[in-house]
Amino acid sequence: MVEPIEVTPAGATVDGGRTRFRVWAPDAERVEVVLDGASHELTSAGGGYWSVDVDGVGHGDRYAFSLDGGDPLPDPASGWQPEGVHGRSAVVDPTTFVWTDDAWRGHGLDDTVLYELHVGTFTPGGTFASAIGQLERLTALGVTTIELMPVNAFPGARNWGYDGVFPFAVQQSYGGPDGLAAFVDAAHAHGLAVALDVVYNHMGPEGNVLGRYGPYFTDAVSTPWGAALNVMESGSDAVRDYFVTNVVRWVRDFHLDGFRFDAIHAIVDTTARPFWAEITSAARAAAVDAGRDIVLIAESADNDPRRLAPAERFGDGFDAVWCDDVHHSLRVATTGDRHSYYVDYAGTAAELADTVEHRWKFRGQVSRARGRRHGAAVDAAPNRFVAYDQNHDQVGNRPAGDRPDALVTPARRRLMPAAVLLSPYTPMLFQGEEYGERAPFPFFVDHTDPEVLRGTNEGRRAEFAGADWSVEVPEPGDPATFTSAILDPSMVERDERAARLEAMYTRLLSLRREVAVITDPAADQSVDTVGDVMRIVRRSGGATATVLVNLGGDTVGVPADGELRFTSDDADWGGDGASSSGDGQVRLAGWTAALVVSD
Repeated sequence: MVEPIEVTPAGATVDGGRTRFRVWAPDAERVEVVLDGASHELTSAGGGYWSVDVDGVGHGDRYAFSLDGGDPLPDPASGWQPEGVHGRSAVVDPTTFVWTDDAWRGHGLDDTVLYELHVGTFTPGGTFASAIGQLERLTALGVTTIELMPVNAFPGARNWGYDGVFPFAVQQSYGGPDGLAAFVDAAHAHGLAVALDVVYNHMGPEGNVLGRYGPYFTDAVSTPWGAALNVMESGSDAVRDYFVTNVVRWVRDFHLDGFRFDAIHAIVDTTARPFWAEITSAARAAAVDAGRDIVLIAESADNDPRRLAPAERFGDGFDAVWCDDVHHSLRVATTGDRHSYYVDYAGTAAELADTVEHRWKFRGQVSRARGRRHGAAVDAAPNRFVAYDQNHDQVGNRPAGDRPDALVTPARRRLMPAAVLLSPYTPMLFQGEEYGERAPFPFFVDHTDPEVLRGTNEGRRAEFAGADWSVEVPEPGDPATFTSAILDPSMVERDERAARLEAMYTRLLSLRREVAVITDPAADQSVDTVGDVMRIVRRSGGATATVLVNLGGDTVGVPADGELRFTSDDADWGGDGASSSGDGQVRLAGWTAALVVSD
């Protein structure tokens, strides 16, 4: 295991009745902290850092830094921007948070069921406080871990979260740092872990002051979203310390139980000490200190086994990675979509079976979309791969952000989550899918800089130009685009279809708990196909679970011994109940998934 480097945190750190202000500004000759009515000069602390202790400053007090007499700037390590990304920073004292979770120890990967949630659209209130009101429902559904889309400070009040410019600061319109702490504490009281989506590969285009302080960015590499963070050029030690401190603070001060690291492939690092190994080691060390389990998940489409290898074997040390291959194969099978990267997928039972057997599809085969060989074979337990039939990218990166509910028949809509939730992968749901939410999830922003807003709107239209999507691309900056994405969970109370769909999801998650062999990472597994049906057979401790997924329209007979415990065409979920079992065979209706269990 790579031991995390000990770093002295930058930013504002409260210690009793005083606050230490520390900032990295290697090219500055003079640095001041500007408070209400007073300024204090910082002294050099070595390595480009500056520091000063100020008495009588505490939680909520505003401050900014001035470099060489210039205009006051927000703190790069600001934990709070109550005046927005262009305003002053505010001191955060985590000892003011009220916690009741002393007995909480978290969830390990083996019992993790993720629920991806965007705070701004999850409820009409759009805050941590209003989201707390949905925790009881999520507990009853059967998820174990809420995965919050990024909550670090971004311009305006509306954003997916990937345009954040202060990695330590909690978005004020969501409820700020106090709101996040209250949400995590309430989630723990409901038995729910909270993982945070963090973005360490780029910063947003508006309100980003890091480059004015030092070489946080590099021209040596680039990302699709802007300048790349400097993790390997001159000055990169301090940049790495910045992100190591960030991940530790989330665990220590906000009691977080895990992370989803955005687009890790966009970090280019040629040093002997891998950036991601340093981050995962630091996060684990912080969790050990806190006495909690932690789950570290990478978003990566590179199908690289090194992401899952431990640090001592020169890997990145992640517990799990997102597995787009499962989603893409299911999406092509059920919708026939062949736009963009979907051109690589056939959507057949044989393809899906091959993916499940080998964890991901591309293991060195040629990818048409990439124009080269892609991926490598991997040897890892299936629960180290996160599977889904919806997520924010796969919904939101369609021009109009429309969900599968608007694209497929009810039978195919029920099959998709059943195939995921009955699989041995670690599953993830996207907010509202459990009851068939009809609100889309288009890309939206609230940039206050007119030029940035214009560029964003034009860029979004250009992204989908030249392809026949037959839909209009909503303007990201139009408030109506954001409003259209707000969920309505009350659908379950007045819509029979929504209630039946949620009942199906609840039953599927219950079966994952009841039938241990489905998720046992040590179970023996075989995967094959019978015509258009993928068959997964898993055995452990004398129990056998057989999962059948029919990606064709015809009813077929498939050999499977045991009790038929679930079919996605059951009348309870709104199906016609055509599937049945008997004499060691299941008659499986078209576009239906089933579970057969024998002890």
